[in-house]
Amino acid sequence: MPLRLRTADATAADPWDSAGRVTATPATYNHGMRAAQRDQAPPATHVADGLEHVACNLCGADDAATVSEARYPEGRQRDLVRTFRASGDELLIDRLVECRRCGLRYVNPRPAGTAVVAAYAAGDDPAYVSQVEARERTFAAAVAHIESLTQARGRVLDIGTAAGAFLAAARGRGWEVDGCEPNRWLADWGSRHYGLRIRSGELFDQDFVPQSFDVVTLWDVIEHTPDPSRVVRHVAGLLRPGGLLIVNYPDIGSWIARFLGRRWPFLTSVHLYYFTRTTMTRFLERHGFDVVEVRPHIQRLELDYLLARGAVLSRPLSNVARAAATCLGLSGRQAPYWIGQTFVAARLAAPAPAGPPGD
Repeated sequence: MPLRLRTADATAADPWDSAGRVTATPATYNHGMRAAQRDQAPPATHVADGLEHVACNLCGADDAATVSEARYPEGRQRDLVRTFRASGDELLIDRLVECRRCGLRYVNPRPAGTAVVAAYAAGDDPAYVSQVEARERTFAAAVAHIESLTQARGRVLDIGTAAGAFLAAARGRGWEVDGCEPNRWLADWGSRHYGLRIRSGELFDQDFVPQSFDVVTLWDVIEHTPDPSRVVRHVAGLLRPGGLLIVNYPDIGSWIARFLGRRWPFLTSVHLYYFTRTTMTRFLERHGFDVVEVRPHIQRLELDYLLARGAVLSRPLSNVARAAATCLGLSGRQAPYWIGQTFVAARLAAPAPAGPPGD
């Protein structure tokens, strides 16, 4: 049953055609917006049933058009721990909106931010750690590319490091590494598996020294956070002057996302925000970063794992493909894939404040 929302927006023209492809164009962004108008979004407000209403996290406006309505299953209690796990792939059931002022897409209303953080901390995720070897291979290439941008190795912080595959890859190439992970099970698993210290808890629980990192990474993290602006403001305080922020995110404006529409595999309930290249660039610039590179990010996972997640497109086809891969002995083969993942490198444009990082 659709929820009645305390919101000023009306439903916009359907951005998907009959085949499920995206057809709407992004909203126009006002480059002349004054700083006071670009203040942080107002606090979230309670709606009902554990949901909260939020304003745009990019421009602060509370004026959004509906992209797709909520589709909550009747008579089933929502399991947030299952939804908000690192390997979560539950199709989006919440209402998706687009800010009329800047074009950012986000879930609204959504599960309360405190509940989301608590869900991330709980539960285990053996499915995620089953792919650590493939993730290490992905990150080894990523670290090498980051070094082409930094021209030197230094100190790197990985936020939301999951089981620590990136930290292991960076350490293997001579970086001094640190990382935090909200999920207690993953943090413990990674610490034991790699012999690394992975700090348990979210970013704001940690005691990192301001201006102490050359690089900070957010691999598939920013779209999960209840308040991306708060995260990036905090990161700006942790980076040394001229430091590099790496963000990887699923691009809802990519050609494949537009082609697949509602069947895009990244259109899931675990994601609270959906950036395009345009909105991500404006988001980072708003927080004092200069974007230096945007490029597709190729990842690797075992073929059977990828085909299993392909059930979102067609379960019968997924089952047939998995059976064929098993017969051919290819199930465990690592396969490169791209369905909209986008790598962004941004340099801190001005020296960070000398005091504690802002929240």
